[in-house]
Parts: sequence; C-alpha cells; structure tokens
Amino acid sequence: MGLDKKYKGYKSFEYLESGYDYREFELADELNRVEEYKVPLTEAEEERTKKIMGDSIVISLHEHPVLFPANMNEVFEYTREGRQFTAFEALSNSPLDAVFDNMMDGTCAITSKHGWKWNDVLYDLGIRLSDIAHQDYIVKCEKVEDIEKAYADGKLALIPTIEGAAMIENELDRIEILYGFGVRLMGITYSEANGLGSGLKEKNDGGLTAFGHKAVERMNKIGMAIDISHVGDKTCMDVINVSNKPVFISHAGARELWNSKRLKTDEVIKACAAKGGVIGIESAPHTTLTENNTDHSIESFMEHFEYVKDLVGIDYVSFGPDALYGDHVGLHHAYAEHLSIKGSQEGSSNFEEVPYVKGLENPTEASINIIRWLVKHGYSDEDISKVIGGNTLRALKEIWY
Repeated sequence: MGLDKKYKGYKSFEYLESGYDYREFELADELNRVEEYKVPLTEAEEERTKKIMGDSIVISLHEHPVLFPANMNEVFEYTREGRQFTAFEALSNSPLDAVFDNMMDGTCAITSKHGWKWNDVLYDLGIRLSDIAHQDYIVKCEKVEDIEKAYADGKLALIPTIEGAAMIENELDRIEILYGFGVRLMGITYSEANGLGSGLKEKNDGGLTAFGHKAVERMNKIGMAIDISHVGDKTCMDVINVSNKPVFISHAGARELWNSKRLKTDEVIKACAAKGGVIGIESAPHTTLTENNTDHSIESFMEHFEYVKDLVGIDYVSFGPDALYGDHVGLHHAYAEHLSIKGSQEGSSNFEEVPYVKGLENPTEASINIIRWLVKHGYSDEDISKVIGGNTLRALKEIWY
C-alpha cells in the first residue's frame, strides 16, 4: 500500500446540507462497530507485515465499502434514498490501494421492490461518483495505471462494478454506456437468470444464451472485465469458453469444502484459472464455511484460499471479501429475497449463525488480517504480493485498455 495515506477528513456529501438536501440516518460506526480482532503476530512478523504492505499493491476484488444504518430496520428507507455513504476514514486505515466497489448491488431498489432496473443503477452510480468527485482521497479508476498511481500517491483507486447484467435487458449498447460511466467489471448474472444466462440459484441451468454470447463478446471488445461469481455452473463454463480474455470469480470459494451453490465446483475453478482468470475468496457471512470450521471466521475463509491455491496454483487466487461497514448479517436478513440467500445456500450443511465474521468484519479488518494470516503461516513475500494484488493486476493488464 502507499504508506503515506492522503486522506484529509472528507465525509460523504458534506457539500450538501443534511436534513435539507437529503434525509439523514444514524449510520453504523465505521471504525468500532464490533470488537477489533487482529491475527496475533510476533514482533518480527509485525515488521515483516508492515514491509509487505508498503512494498505491495493491495487490491480487493469485491467489496461494498459503504456505511449502512446503525438500525438495520431503516435499511429499506436508506436504500430508497439512493445515497450510500462511503466509509472514507475506515478505508484510509486499511492497506488497500484499489477496491472493486459493487455499489448497491442486490439492494438497488430505489424505484422497484425487486431492483436491478436500468434507471436505478444509473442513479446509484451517478450519485456515488458525484460524492467521489467532491473529494481527493479516492480516485475513480479506469485503467491499470490509475491503480499504480494511487499506490504511489497514497490514495485509493475505486473501480465501479456491477454484480449482474439484468438491467441491460436486450440492449448491448448499454454495456458501453456503463463503461462510459466508469464501470470496469460486471457480472453475467446475479443468482437469478436473466437475458444472458442462468444464475446459481436456478434449478435448470440452460447455459449462456445467444444474447449472452454477444454480451461476452462486447465486453471483451470494449475492455470490461467479466465476473461469474453468481453464475450457474453450466453458464460459468460457457462464459469461460466464449471469452477471449481471462474472467474473474471475484468472490466465492470451493464447493468441495462446503456444499453450497454459492461456491464453485473444481471444474469451474480450474477452467477459470486455465484461461488466466483469478478466483477471489469470499467472506460474506455464512458463505466460506467448511466441515472443519462451521463457525464462519478467518480460519474457514483461509481454508478455502488454501484449497483453491493447491488446486490451481498461487498465480490464480486472490481475495474478494464482499464486506461492508455495518451489520452484514442483519442486511442479509432484511434483503434475503433480493440477495437470493436461501436459493444460493441450498445444499449446504447445517451451521450456527454468527453475528459477524471474526477477523473479516469489514473491508479494513479483512484487508489487514488477510496479510497478517499469510505472514503468520509462512508464505513468502513474493507469494503474498501476488495474492493480495499482483495476480489481479496481471489479469487486468490483459483485459483493460
């Protein structure tokens, strides 16, 4: 990370008048919502961790780096306002140099109870980028050089990302419109089927549609990265085979370790890596569990990392924690239908619900503890640098223009 962070104290939408220009909500504590946990290290390991952070570009493949209401009962009203607050201060306390920001994906229900409407997505994207444009710590990222410059300047590169393509309907040109707005990675589906293919919750996966084939080709042509995290198994394989560029599984884990449709089969993981893609390990509550670790924590999460690393090699794995600043479990309860929680967890074993994922509670804690865990477990500086950002940069250099 750039060691000299240039955050100057900006808070979201401070250029407007709260209570007059927008409805004000009491938001979650971005720094101390739960008790802090750090993977314990020796003094020598602490020094090594600090050096690795300073020498490496750190990228998260998938986050929602925003503040949610302290009272999650207000989340529907908060979402309908279309104005999420970025957790600038907490992000400045992280080692992150770049983050794929997935906006209000899954909860983008500004005008619709079901979300994923074209106007809502543009509203969400425009408001967020307006906030970013009024400050100078986070920079809008459109190319690899923006990430490298953010690292050098002590800033954070934010990559606008959309998890599913339902809102493009049957309009290929909407992919270019989103690219023009700054979107540089988009998922094919978000759990449910759309005009491109089948999502992971569908019982019958028909694979990539004819329109989906055209959409993949268009994304390749314009330099937009493709994500298959929420995509059905057959559609995943079709996307990988059709794409002439690497694709991302930005946030998932290994189904071999935990029988959940939200996680990926060995076949899909190996095919993704064989195409030069990168698999980001997910930490959203109750996803990357294992039979060895049914209490979701950094230990079960890293078990998935090591499984994928052993399966395809250190050059094709990274991290996409899918964390946020607020009560993530409460959000899942509130938006269970929108987020396809039940459908995506179908087939998983019984587990005890945790109030939060210890060691990975938010993007700041996750990005710190991942590096600490890797140091503690004897990974080399070179391998750590690859998995915390280097592998992603390698793939992006093949995909982005």
